[in-house]
Amino acid sequence: MRIFVTGATGFVGTAIVRELLTSGHQMLGLARSEPGAEALKAMGAAVHRGSLEDLESLRDGARKADAVIHAAFNHDFSRFAQNCADDKRAIETIGGVLEGSDRPMLVTSGLALIAPGRIATEQDKASPDFPRASETAAAAVAARGVRASAVRLAPSTHGEGDHGFVPHLINLAREKGVAAYIGDGSNRWPGVHRLDAARLYRLALEQGVKNGPYHAVDDEGVPFKAITEVIGRRLGVPIVSLSPDKAAEHFGWFVRFAGMDIPSSSARTRAALGWKPEQPGLIADLDQPHYFGT
Repeated sequence: MRIFVTGATGFVGTAIVRELLTSGHQMLGLARSEPGAEALKAMGAAVHRGSLEDLESLRDGARKADAVIHAAFNHDFSRFAQNCADDKRAIETIGGVLEGSDRPMLVTSGLALIAPGRIATEQDKASPDFPRASETAAAAVAARGVRASAVRLAPSTHGEGDHGFVPHLINLAREKGVAAYIGDGSNRWPGVHRLDAARLYRLALEQGVKNGPYHAVDDEGVPFKAITEVIGRRLGVPIVSLSPDKAAEHFGWFVRFAGMDIPSSSARTRAALGWKPEQPGLIADLDQPHYFGT
C-alpha cells in the first residue's frame, strides 16, 4: 500500500514510517520543514510538504494514498484547545477525501479519563470531558462510510529520543532538585515502547482497521512512584511525596497528568491483531542512559 502519514517526522511517526517501509509499503510522509523532509528522504519515504493547518495539503496527500495514518498532534499545552481544534479539522478534511472509497484511516488518540477508577478496555468510549476530539472526529467520518478507527497511545510512549511526559518529569526533577509523586504515588500510567506501537499501527492497517479502537499498551499500569524512584536514583536527588497543594506548585500545568490513574488493558487488541509487545517495558527502558544524557 501507499500510505500517507501525518506526523511522519515525529517521535512515534518516524517509527511508524520505518516499520511500514520495512514491511514493503510505500510511504508518503507529511513534512512542514526542510530538515523534516530530508529526514524522510533519508529513511526512503516520499515527501509531501504541508501542515495540519494547510488543509489542501492534507486533501492532496490523502488523494495520493491507499490508506492514511494520522499521527500528528501539536503537544504545546499552552494552546491545547487550538491544537485540539486543528486535529479535529484535519481528521474531518482527510475523511472527506476518503469518503466513498474503501481506503482505511487510523487516527491517534489517548487513554486519559476513559475509565476513571478501573482498568480501561477497548470497549470503553472516549471521554467527553477530555478536549482532544480525535475519536469523535473519526467516528463522525466513519458514520459517513469511511473505514476509520483509532489507536489509543499510552501516556508514556517511550524509547530513545522520547521528548514526552517522562523527559518532562526528568527535567522537573533536575530543576527542582527533587523527584516527586503525589500522595502515596500509587496512581498508574500505562506504557508502550514506540517500536511496539508502530507495529500495532501496521497490523491494524493491514487487517483493515476492523476491530478498533486499539490500545497501544504493554505495561497495563506502572505506579507513578516507581517512575519517580528511577528518576531520583538516576539523578541522585531526593524522592519525595507531595500533598495535592504542594504538587500543584511543583508540577504546574502537568499536575493533572501526574495525578492520573489510568490503568488500561490491551487484551482485545492483542487478540484481534496478534500483536505482542517485544521491546523493554517502561521501567526497564527509563532506567537507561539515553533518558539521562549519559
